Amino acid sequence: MGQNGIWLLTMQTSTPQEGYELAIKLSRMGVKSTQPDVEVLKKIHPEYANNPTDLTRASHVIAVNFQTIAVANDYWKS
Repeated sequence: MGQNGIWLLTMQTSTPQEGYELAIKLSRMGVKSTQPDVEVLKKIHPEYANNPTDLTRASHVIAVNFQTIAVANDYWKS
């Protein structure tokens, strides 16, 4: 994390792969912000980790974040 707790300094990435990795990070940080209690997250993890519907929903959140990052990077056009 950067100074003052700021971890997202830019959505600019050099490649789509880096953009996808940032999308995953954004998604994880969203969960962390919504449920900051790590023990609660550990407790409920088995409930959603093996649920196809929940996994599909998580993939959707990543895809939406990736779409946002792709737009911010002008789809990596030079």
